[in-house]
Amino acid sequence: MKFKYKRFGQFLRPVIPIKLKYKDRSIGYEVLVDSGADLCIFDAEIGDFLGIDIKNGRPDTVGGIAGQTATYFIHPLEIEVGGWPYKIEAGFLPRVSGGFNYGVVGQKDFFDRFVVKFDLLKEEIELKERRQSEQS
Repeated sequence: MKFKYKRFGQFLRPVIPIKLKYKDRSIGYEVLVDSGADLCIFDAEIGDFLGIDIKNGRPDTVGGIAGQTATYFIHPLEIEVGGWPYKIEAGFLPRVSGGFNYGVVGQKDFFDRFVVKFDLLKEEIELKERRQSEQS
């Protein structure tokens, strides 16, 4: 699967469309493919829309580049990437994207499922699904 980078101000970013699903609800959402992120984290408002009781999840904390920390809450759900569904665990955090209206997909439950190729000069990101034997 190939996706084009998106422009935010003067910067290009590897932001791709996904769909989030929880029980009988789903919503389209954009995420930054971030090799420095430990796990997938989405905005709490998205979780609320999906009917997830955010604060009832497993709490954990995340630290930002400037040293600030914040609490997020982990829940199971399904993401759809390029039309293919995957069950994952993701954290929900208020104002996750700093006003850019996208979430983050990281190492756990994204990079362990895809081989990811970033090509800034072509403004393209390519995802190849790992075979089951490669995920173990």
